[in-house]
Amino acid sequence: SFKLSYYNEYKSYLSMEQENVYYKKADYIETASGNKVSRQSVLCGSQNIILNGKTIIQSECIIRGDLSNVRIGRQCVIGSKSIIRPPFRKFAKGVAFFPLQMGDHVMIGEQSVVNAANIGSYVNIGRNVVIGKRCVIKDCSTIADNSYLPPETVVPPFTLWAGNPAKIVAELPESTQDTMIDLTREYYSHFIGRKE
Repeated sequence: SFKLSYYNEYKSYLSMEQENVYYKKADYIETASGNKVSRQSVLCGSQNIILNGKTIIQSECIIRGDLSNVRIGRQCVIGSKSIIRPPFRKFAKGVAFFPLQMGDHVMIGEQSVVNAANIGSYVNIGRNVVIGKRCVIKDCSTIADNSYLPPETVVPPFTLWAGNPAKIVAELPESTQDTMIDLTREYYSHFIGRKE
């Protein structure tokens, strides 16, 4: 029943109507490719951060491009107060950081910390989630709110993970890709700037 409750919660979340989210135009920078980046976020080493278009980075996020390259795909949403940090590995002679790659149509909830090596496309990471270093999250997977994914975990496609430490609690339907495309597009079209 624990697994079922997570899956039912996930299904009801996906079926919710997207409501308009209003923001002050002055608080966001909009790029030529349609990215919307909050002025209250910190993009360290911005020359190493690539946003591929129509991606929203909400307020008080920290993206650590100063450590290594961070590549974020199209139509992603990074929730407020999230931290995106390239993963590292300790060696005898010090620490090496590795690039962080994220696919298209990825949603990351508020106050999540992501140290993954690779996040596929059509991935939904909930609120208050910690993704341990060097994790690989494959396409069409979901990490439930308040979960902790231990370092170097590989998340197979079409799986729902939850808990601390997170484990597979359900398989996701083949429609997950379409669902995530709709979800991220809807979010973007309902993220509306106002002059105030």
